[in-house]
Amino acid sequence: MKIDVFAHILTPKYIAAVDKYTSKGALGKDQVARTPSAGDLSSRFRITDKYDKYMQILTNSQFDRVLDEPKVAEFAKIANDEMAELVAKYPDRFASAIACLPLSDVDATLKEIDRSIKELRFRGIELWTPINGKPLDLPEFYPIYEKMCHYDLPILIHPGRPSTVADYNTETESKYAIYRYFGWVYETTAAMARLVFGGVFQKYPTLKVVTHHCGAMVPFLSQRISSLFNYDEMRRKEFYGDGLNKPILDYFRMFYNDTAIQGNTSALMCAHAFFGADHLLFGTDMPFDSQDGDANIRDTIDAIEHMAISEIERNKIFEDNARKLFRLAF
Repeated sequence: MKIDVFAHILTPKYIAAVDKYTSKGALGKDQVARTPSAGDLSSRFRITDKYDKYMQILTNSQFDRVLDEPKVAEFAKIANDEMAELVAKYPDRFASAIACLPLSDVDATLKEIDRSIKELRFRGIELWTPINGKPLDLPEFYPIYEKMCHYDLPILIHPGRPSTVADYNTETESKYAIYRYFGWVYETTAAMARLVFGGVFQKYPTLKVVTHHCGAMVPFLSQRISSLFNYDEMRRKEFYGDGLNKPILDYFRMFYNDTAIQGNTSALMCAHAFFGADHLLFGTDMPFDSQDGDANIRDTIDAIEHMAISEIERNKIFEDNARKLFRLAF
């Protein structure tokens, strides 16, 4: 079986609510118009039926757009209820769902975590990074981490960066979609670094965090991270490891990571070399590609199939790690 741990969806009641009440325009309708399988189940099933024994864990594809809205808690409840209905109606297609949260209100977030896991039987939560411009290592978010350690379920982090974050400080916006091509990957990397250097993993050693896009820049730059960390301490007399009691890369290896890099076997092997097979999970970023999701699924499966690893490790990536991490019951 292949369990896709990072598949995006937009549900109709959520789309209607967001497009009616937010100040940002027809966000949901625009996205579904560009990518029909994001919201239309028939389009989605037409694609996913091509792949034998393929299931998805659902996440909302754009909840970061409404985190600063007054009705964010209401939007989260609508989105979560609809995803729960889909999981119940199509248990052979959807393994579970990941909770949307009103992250601007931590108390409301904790209540929605309890409801989503206890009542809706969700198997994790999603944090967008940054959260309304805030980094993930702020103490105000610690109750979320404590709660997820209590449930022993993962946090999926998804990057977000608007086009208004310019590539250069002499400009007012990003050009050539650089904010998406590279900016989102940077946001994931920065979030990982803040969780490590900020001591979140030290404080919550059982916390389970899944990165989008296969650990971002960390596997490729791991030796640079270690080298500069040591250089800063020994030569610049700047130490960023206060309170940390393990080698710095050991903390980065605590992350779990999906395979959503649109294929690319060599990049997956780089992540495999750094994180190990036990911390890689099949994820596709479906449906956001030029073929309404088909290319991401096909190319990701093909890239994993061509990895120079054992069948035992390949099965871990496709299925076994997801079953264990999300504690799937089927």
